[in-house]
Amino acid sequence: MATGLFTNDPIIAQNFFLEIDGAVISSLMSVSGLDIEVTVSTSKQSGTGGAQEEIKSLGATTAAPELNLTRVAPLDSPSDKMWMWFNDIRGTGLVATDRAGGRKNGSIVLYDSSRKEVARFNFFNSWPSKISTDQLSVDSTEVVKETITLQCERLERVK
Repeated sequence: MATGLFTNDPIIAQNFFLEIDGAVISSLMSVSGLDIEVTVSTSKQSGTGGAQEEIKSLGATTAAPELNLTRVAPLDSPSDKMWMWFNDIRGTGLVATDRAGGRKNGSIVLYDSSRKEVARFNFFNSWPSKISTDQLSVDSTEVVKETITLQCERLERVK
């Protein structure tokens, strides 16, 4: 007989990493935007004499997510894989390159305290649209963080 609501340990949002094309490229401090949403379309059906009978809600399209990933800023941005990808998307001299060719697939992978994978969100045809650095202050003792915005065409939770 079960003695509580949980038969397994719950997922703890503490150990998670960013994978791009199957390789871990960064540890993360926070992630937002792991939203999987189907947009809703409504349809009104009228009866005899134009009297409204019913409104139906229908699933329309799957909304494309925007992920925001926060991490510790790298010491060497020219050799950082995320910065290299972002600079490839931006192009040399801020001239746009083939952004479609720069799209990549990846995952946000969550691990438990024993380093066992417990959840995985896969995203597809993504590209970094923005990298923001935290506000800097001479009286701060905090690590410098970056927030990376990824545009994605699709997001799935597979585990």
